[in-house]
Amino acid sequence: MKQIFLFVIAVVGLVTGVVLALTFIEVREERVALVEDLAYRTQFRAEGLRESIELSYVDNSTEALQRLVDRFTDRERIAGIAVYDSSGTAVALSANLPSDVLQVKYVGEAMDSDSPKSGFSSGLGERFYVYVEPLHEEDRVVGAFAVMQNAAYIDASIARIWMDNLLGLLVQALFISLAIALLTRWMVFRPLSRLADSMRAVRMGGGKSASPQSGQWLLRPLESEISRITESLTKARTVASEEARMRLEKLDSPWTAERLKEFVKAYLRNRPIYVVSNREPYIHDKVKGEVSYTVPASGMVTALEPLMEACGGMWLAHGSGKADKETADAEGKIQVPPDEPRYTLKRVWLTAKDIQGFYTGFSNESLWPLCHMAHTRPVFRKEDWAAYKRVNGKFAETLLAEIKNVQHPIILVQDYHFALLPRMIKKSRPDAQVGLFWHIPWPSAEHFSICPWRKEILEGMLGADLVGFHTQQHCNNFLETVGKEVESLIDFEHFTATRDEHVSLIKPFPISIAFTNGGTEEPQTPDESVLEELGISAKHLALGVERLDYTKGILERFKAVEFFLDANPQYRGDFALLQIAAPSREESEKYRAYAAAVAEEAERVNKKFSTNGWKPIHFEHRHYSHKELDNLYRLADVCLVTSLHDGMNLVAKEYVAARDDEAGVLILSQFTGAARDLKGAIIVNPYSAEELSAAIHTAFTMPPAEQHRRMKAMRNSIKDYNVYRWAAEFLRAVAALR
Repeated sequence: MKQIFLFVIAVVGLVTGVVLALTFIEVREERVALVEDLAYRTQFRAEGLRESIELSYVDNSTEALQRLVDRFTDRERIAGIAVYDSSGTAVALSANLPSDVLQVKYVGEAMDSDSPKSGFSSGLGERFYVYVEPLHEEDRVVGAFAVMQNAAYIDASIARIWMDNLLGLLVQALFISLAIALLTRWMVFRPLSRLADSMRAVRMGGGKSASPQSGQWLLRPLESEISRITESLTKARTVASEEARMRLEKLDSPWTAERLKEFVKAYLRNRPIYVVSNREPYIHDKVKGEVSYTVPASGMVTALEPLMEACGGMWLAHGSGKADKETADAEGKIQVPPDEPRYTLKRVWLTAKDIQGFYTGFSNESLWPLCHMAHTRPVFRKEDWAAYKRVNGKFAETLLAEIKNVQHPIILVQDYHFALLPRMIKKSRPDAQVGLFWHIPWPSAEHFSICPWRKEILEGMLGADLVGFHTQQHCNNFLETVGKEVESLIDFEHFTATRDEHVSLIKPFPISIAFTNGGTEEPQTPDESVLEELGISAKHLALGVERLDYTKGILERFKAVEFFLDANPQYRGDFALLQIAAPSREESEKYRAYAAAVAEEAERVNKKFSTNGWKPIHFEHRHYSHKELDNLYRLADVCLVTSLHDGMNLVAKEYVAARDDEAGVLILSQFTGAARDLKGAIIVNPYSAEELSAAIHTAFTMPPAEQHRRMKAMRNSIKDYNVYRWAAEFLRAVAALR
């Protein structure tokens, strides 16, 4: 529709320009013709009066002159006649003539030159045409007389031409706009839209042909070519699907979206998958009155989005965007991704009180610091716990309504926000197969024992058939916690916990990203203009990417940069750390204080080292898209992932996946789950500024051959165990427990 509007604007603009140009020419010619006609008539009238006026003037008969003047006034548009003596003083004149018209300059000029003079003059808001002839006595000029004609009709005539032409232009513009809009819509855009829909259906696997037979002669050549392309695409997809089906049992073959689809068909028999999380994969907001969407900075979203795109199903999440209700239907549902819908997002609406207690309070001020050993004391409030239970119940009610007619549904509950949800679901739907994946670490039994509602949380989690963590250590901690806090049968050989005759399998599933064949054959060239825009010209670039969270070790990283520049002054002016910190949980006072502390620390370090426009730390407190980050990953010599405690950390894997040139160095905290997968990284203790500083120096001085060896090993590791394999193994484990 926007294209039609722009096309109409262009055509109407062109027509308007032509009409205005033609009108200008018409007006100019009309004005010349009217003025010439007025001048001729005025001169003709003056010549007819000259002899009579001249005789009366020479006889000094003022009364005769006045009668003559009065008699011819108002005839044939004559506005007035005036007779002047040799000094330019009026001796006879028509009544009601404007005083400023009487003092016409042409009188003196006519007597001085002894020849007629004419021109336009104004008075009382009207225009007059004035014609002056000298009066003679014998051969002497003894005076002059002026004939004045009203010229207002000329302006009125010109205005009428403009009005008529502009009105005609308006009618033409409306007609042309309507005609173009209809013709373009029916002859171009509608057939193109049908072609695009058909192509999209084939690309997404929902159609067999992209030849809609629009019947438009204009598009027939295009339809023919598209038909051939889509036939080839359909054949290629069929071959890929067959190959994926043949690879299902071969764990050494790469996992792809197509292979995951075939897995769902073969092992799950296309049973629908339901994902439940607090964070939604697409957030709709209004920016300057226009609706737009963003993908949140979340490792959980990064991992699960490819799974849902490949398998379809429904994703239930809290609708947090300002335009979420506007873009969803009456049931809170919307098809996503927005550009290529593949699954259903169902948004659950929460009140401000719910969000404050459930999300800000218990989830992020109780469970988050409790599970992350980052030396931040958790806060336990009874009202937050009540809100947490209430919201878990609301999600359970919503989900149960969606699966009431589904036999043996597969439900994947995500993260610490919904610890109580598995038990709620199983209580109403024992046939449901429920998997809970805990995306953050699980602390020791002693550490977790400080939670006042630890038993309720553990009982809720044990409602799941499968409880997954990133690492075996987290599984060990969880089983030890269950054994200490809940009356149950613990089997450490098979890693199960049995309570009330329900068995829960506890198993590690190290989550990953959607990385398959490593991208294109030739490494892509990054766009360096973004560094110029950020004011970065340093030779050595380090990059940090995360949410602005106290578990990510950003303050410790800045301290290490300070230590590095103190210990290696030769890097001053040539080193830069680009720290991207997406805003996170800004409604929490603790997070706002941490954000202020990070900004203050960056300013302090910069103030200490900055010289000649150079500064070591560039702090960007905003969201970056995956495309923007991918480009920065390719530009960075070093990626710093220095979390104080982390479940997995997918930024580390994203950096490795982006480096198709097999260059660059990853510095990785020993307290991340990724440290167990990415053996080619430089593993550090983020609490030690000296150790992290030494790692930065090692990274910048590492030979290219060593970089390639390490990066290639890490890329192979991620390719072998990507998110599609993670999803398949998690789903296989859930389905096997039926």
